[in-house]
Amino acid sequence: MRIERLILAIRRLMLVFGVLLYAGAAYGQAASEGTTANAPAAPQTPTSASEYQLGPGDKLRITVHESPDLTGEFMVSGSGFVSMPLIGEVQAGGLTVRQLADAIAAKLTPDYLKNPRVSIEVLNFRPFDIIGEVNKPGSYPYRPGMTILNAVAMAGGFTYRANKDSMYIKRAKDPDGREVEANTETTVLPGDIIRVKERFF
Repeated sequence: MRIERLILAIRRLMLVFGVLLYAGAAYGQAASEGTTANAPAAPQTPTSASEYQLGPGDKLRITVHESPDLTGEFMVSGSGFVSMPLIGEVQAGGLTVRQLADAIAAKLTPDYLKNPRVSIEVLNFRPFDIIGEVNKPGSYPYRPGMTILNAVAMAGGFTYRANKDSMYIKRAKDPDGREVEANTETTVLPGDIIRVKERFF
């Protein structure tokens, strides 16, 4: 009897140890997965099609599927509209590509088309401006993913008076037109204005 009780006790201890070991492994895996899930996500480019806000000077390719008469290239006007056949002017400024496509589809429904499918591609982004201590200040064509360093290179580089640690950017999408501090790695967006300051020594 004593031997049987001893064997039973050993089995119970082994069972408890196994449960504890499994729980510890599960906790470790959960902690590892939680770290991965909560890790900072890779930054999204602000000029991606899903986030970019359209503005005056953007050139668009608007395709209304199975409707060639409504398909073509359109420019966003200075007032922020695109003018299309049949439906006339559609507000584009401040909208994303997806939002504009939805707005066009809504205007086409139901008087002109049933369940229209609209897709939009940005052919040319509006230019950015760079002023201050660069060799060739002015307006330049925008390239997706560019930084202030790229912008300075397009403008002929810094002048000898440039303070390379003191520059500002005014975002086109900021309704208040505020300048914010920036550096050479700051991302540039279409319509932005970059100002490179002068050093005083």
